[in-house]
Amino acid sequence: MSLEQMSCPIAISQYPHVLLAHGGGGRLTHQLISEIFAPIFSMGDRAQQDAAILAIPHQKLAFTTDSYVVQPLFFAGGDIGTLAVNGTVNDLAMMGAKPLYLSAGLIIEEGLPMETLWRVAQSMRRAADLAGVQIVTGDTKVVDRGKGDGIFINTSGIGTIVTDLEIAPPSIREGDVILLNGDLGRHGIAIMAARQGLEFETEIESDCMDLSQLVMAMLEGGVEIHAMRDLTRGGLATALNELASTTNLSITIEETAIAVQDDVQAVCEILGLDPLYVANEGRFIAFVPESAVESAIAIARRFPQAGGAMRVIGQVNKPNVSSSKALVTLQGKLGMSRILSMLSGEQLPRIC
Repeated sequence: MSLEQMSCPIAISQYPHVLLAHGGGGRLTHQLISEIFAPIFSMGDRAQQDAAILAIPHQKLAFTTDSYVVQPLFFAGGDIGTLAVNGTVNDLAMMGAKPLYLSAGLIIEEGLPMETLWRVAQSMRRAADLAGVQIVTGDTKVVDRGKGDGIFINTSGIGTIVTDLEIAPPSIREGDVILLNGDLGRHGIAIMAARQGLEFETEIESDCMDLSQLVMAMLEGGVEIHAMRDLTRGGLATALNELASTTNLSITIEETAIAVQDDVQAVCEILGLDPLYVANEGRFIAFVPESAVESAIAIARRFPQAGGAMRVIGQVNKPNVSSSKALVTLQGKLGMSRILSMLSGEQLPRIC
């Protein structure tokens, strides 16, 4: 039976809302674990244990954690559940790690509809299945009404490093080219549209997706990757500035090589936003030597959603001798160039 066909085993008519649970026990807390999370995440008896026991080969591990507080909980192209899984899976992939196991901690506000919790849990299971990871342990807590904004989720992830490459900012070299795997800005604009009730001629969907399978294929195909970064909060421009600052190398990108959907561009212009700074949840940049570009793009074409539009958008240069710091420069469509600086704040708050 598919997840879409499964009905919530706790009768929604009987428990239409999550009630206030004091401490970690109680009949409802037990039911949440045994009748929602355990079957959806295929935990069985492990759901009642205090920790998961994992069998991991003797090799180098990557470990990450992130929290998700997005509002609204559901939006075009995803929801807080898909974000929580894909976001952590992608963080592992950016380190050259194959994601294996996730934990999930849920802070649930008193009064959250049981059906909402069920939908979020199903989304998490679907995303985990697509990414090939297991949710092996977790926790739930219920907080007073008005103190949780529906639901917050923390996910932590463990993966095994599958390459001998040191995929990290210090490995970036002068002459490296920068690959981007698709168009920019859809996630942030999808959140804004859902939050403000904006309606457009066409629905703008988040790009939220698993990137790990594309990254693993690139590594297995022998692509020499020096560094990667997923373009979440702060978008492309912020990620490039962070890497330029870390390496003390300047970066030049070409505006004509960067894709932005027409509807996303139009909304950004109306709202006064720059799509280069808008958040994404399925986009990343990879720094590779020029000799690796052809094979990287060929492999990416096998993943039409995650990497079918991968292209070179720029390169790494020597530090600007006229400046005391490394700069990120955008070569404009009309031949003019401008400096992309780090934003002092977020353009769109709470996008993940």
